[in-house]
Amino acid sequence: MKIINSKTATIILAGVLMMSCQAKKEAVSTAPTLKSAYKQDFYIGTALSADQINEKDADVNNLIKSQFSAISPENNLKCEMIHPKWDEYTFDVADKYVAYGKKNNMFVVGHALIWHEQLSPFVLAIKSKDSLSMFMQNHISTVAGRYKGKIDGWDVVNEALNEDGTYRKSIFFEKLGDDFLVTAFKLAEKAAPNTELYYNDFNIEQPVKRQGAIRLLKKIKDSGARIDGVGIQGHWSLDGLPLKDIEESIIAYSKLGLKVMITELDISVLPVPEKLVGANVDQNFEEDAKMNPYTNGVPDSIQVKLAQRYEDLFKVFLKHKDKISRVTFWGVNDSQSWLNNWPIKNRTNYPLLFDRNNKTNKAYDQVMALKKK
Repeated sequence: MKIINSKTATIILAGVLMMSCQAKKEAVSTAPTLKSAYKQDFYIGTALSADQINEKDADVNNLIKSQFSAISPENNLKCEMIHPKWDEYTFDVADKYVAYGKKNNMFVVGHALIWHEQLSPFVLAIKSKDSLSMFMQNHISTVAGRYKGKIDGWDVVNEALNEDGTYRKSIFFEKLGDDFLVTAFKLAEKAAPNTELYYNDFNIEQPVKRQGAIRLLKKIKDSGARIDGVGIQGHWSLDGLPLKDIEESIIAYSKLGLKVMITELDISVLPVPEKLVGANVDQNFEEDAKMNPYTNGVPDSIQVKLAQRYEDLFKVFLKHKDKISRVTFWGVNDSQSWLNNWPIKNRTNYPLLFDRNNKTNKAYDQVMALKKK
């Protein structure tokens, strides 16, 4: 029998413990995630805040890198953030955002070149058609041109339609007419020729607004401008998930020869104000305790209902995975969600797959379980 002295035993034990720890790390790193489970189907994306772009929270950063294969900027590429004055641009955070995506091998989305909201004050003060046209040319060529070959897809125009499918009377429509859409896409194609170009809007799964969107998309295509895809903003609620309309819309937009994306997915679990119309960000309602029932945590019954909604939704997505290129959640975890402050401020919502501690919930489990069936 070979005698092992205490020093040798200690070394062996340390080695065993090291191998055990390494095995655990490897098990964690190879555990299925959203992006790995859906890798063969479509990109799984999330929207990043400035803090997340700057990697201020290590836990959130690890969650983003492990779970998501595509990113969108929550606010930092919008006009008021990136183009505060006529002759001034602020690219610091935007540059870090693009670098973050490339560093982590993600599909990088630009959001959004032309939108009637979150415009810088100087744009709203423009009086003439010629000056607004010049702004569009300068803004798109400068911003899209800076990230040529770095941003993979741009939301060129965001939310140009009313709920009845007519054109929203934005500053762009009122001064330039509906041709502003064609102009925007032609400018974007020139500035970033190898980048995918999208139209993005909410409620365009609803039949009436869908018809307006189809007219808009055909107009762009018929003009000779290039458009590659359409983003259906998935801002839905527990009792307002129109699965039939969503499926019909995916099919209808695909028939136009366009990629379909679900671009801002969240499912609110809170009561919806009666007078709320779509997802217009300028709508705000007074705070009311009855409209904020889950300040101390969401009940299991609501978690179960949310999980079923997400399962039903992802079944539709998987059924049409040949038409869908990306599904992007609007936020990484519940604490980040814009729904905590819209359309009523200071609420506690639970609309995503990760809670305020970055832990997965029942909805995550059921979305992942679909890939095991």
